[in-house]
Amino acid sequence: MSLDYENDSALHEKVIEEVLSQYPDKFAKRRKKHLSVATPAGEDEEHGEIQHLTECDVKSNIKSIPGVMTIRGCAYAGSKGVVWGPIKDMVHISHGPVGCGQYSWSQRRNYYIGKTGIDTFVTMQFTSDFQERDIVFGGDKKLEKVIDEIETLFPLANGISVQSECPIGLIGDDIEAVSKKKAKEHDTTIVPVRCEGFRGVSQSLGHHIANDAIRDWVFDKKETEWETGPYDVNVIGDYNIGGDAWASRILLEEMGLRVVGNWSGDATLAEIERAPKAKLNLIHCYRSMNYICRHMEEKYGVSWMEYNFFGPSQIEASMRKIAKHFGPEIEEKTEAVIAKYRPLVDAIVAKYRPRLEGKKVMLYVGGLRPRHVITAYEDLGMEIAGTGYEFGHGDDYQRTGHYVKKGTLIYDDVTGYELEKFIEKIRPDLVGSGIKEKYPVQKMGIPFRQMHSWDYSGPYHGYDGFAIFARDMDLAINNPVWDLFDAPWLDEPAYAAAAE
Repeated sequence: MSLDYENDSALHEKVIEEVLSQYPDKFAKRRKKHLSVATPAGEDEEHGEIQHLTECDVKSNIKSIPGVMTIRGCAYAGSKGVVWGPIKDMVHISHGPVGCGQYSWSQRRNYYIGKTGIDTFVTMQFTSDFQERDIVFGGDKKLEKVIDEIETLFPLANGISVQSECPIGLIGDDIEAVSKKKAKEHDTTIVPVRCEGFRGVSQSLGHHIANDAIRDWVFDKKETEWETGPYDVNVIGDYNIGGDAWASRILLEEMGLRVVGNWSGDATLAEIERAPKAKLNLIHCYRSMNYICRHMEEKYGVSWMEYNFFGPSQIEASMRKIAKHFGPEIEEKTEAVIAKYRPLVDAIVAKYRPRLEGKKVMLYVGGLRPRHVITAYEDLGMEIAGTGYEFGHGDDYQRTGHYVKKGTLIYDDVTGYELEKFIEKIRPDLVGSGIKEKYPVQKMGIPFRQMHSWDYSGPYHGYDGFAIFARDMDLAINNPVWDLFDAPWLDEPAYAAAAE
């Protein structure tokens, strides 16, 4: 049973009106620009097929209103937690009070190969642990001491990044001067990153700042001896959540390509340094890494393209698009890889589609997932009722129009109240969002999957990842616990007895 998109358009517009009616007029007017229903927007030809596009016309990348329960993160989270943190052979200092480092410590499941504390440091926390005296007198001397201690204790670390927390920008610590001084003294790479949490609208600016730090403090700083090949590619914007980057790498190498760098899951500093020598940048998370891809194209002539390895339909389309860039030899190998995995895909779909057909899903995630995972659900016969971004920009919503159907509810920087009411009215069969939303949704009697870090599962990229994805969605939706779920007030006598 598929959704009736005409009726859903009317329903979703009504739901938006009901939510806005509870706000003061001025606030309702502002929030209305961030809530919409996807409408037809014409056609486009891609991969030899006509795509029917939709328009996701919402306001985005605007500061959240103070006092509203936004689900966004900050610039520090975008830099340290996303871009820099997974680079495994560097030490990443959270420069400031202990809290930011503690709460961003090893939370994204960025898998890596190496010996922790010896040559890899992703799951370790390093902080300058600011106290009141450091706020008053400055933390430059303390930062110097921290860097000296790291160089002594961890001699196999190939570099250091300094991730600024809010107080650093407020008191004016000169982290650039300290980094230059200590980099020369220890003959190592030290990167100052001005990612104070208060900067910008959301974690999105932190991504941009982190990209600019790579451009300014890593590229062209060392002579890299690297023998290039005709099929060298960088995988950009894949953070190896649950092993995603490894799953993608398997397919790319089976196609005949050589992955010379992965940014930044399981990455080394050397992979980033040699990145401009690749022949193509493949970007998965467009929002977090498009800045550095554009820079490499402008300065070094390295082309880039987006790809999507969620679900078989997008995997095949992306592989063919990548292969076309390299020519007949890679195209031939790619078709062989697709044929190799088709029996696996057919078996997965045959097993899970009858159990998931027609189930409605609502998504609310950051980065690329509000659009990239849509077709993976549709490959299993599921329908997307609503989707939105925590920190998306206008071009993210334009790209979303390639994936969603008419009538899909679109929401940007949705508030806790709005998301709860949307879920309550639409009653989807599954919600995919973040950890903060997981338990309230489950208390509403609705299955949930944590789509930031795969709820301790994964990988979800690639063909093998699709098998895990399908299994996890089936386990969530068809878990018998939901048939036993009744709110206690629906059976008042039993509830009263239990209370006694």
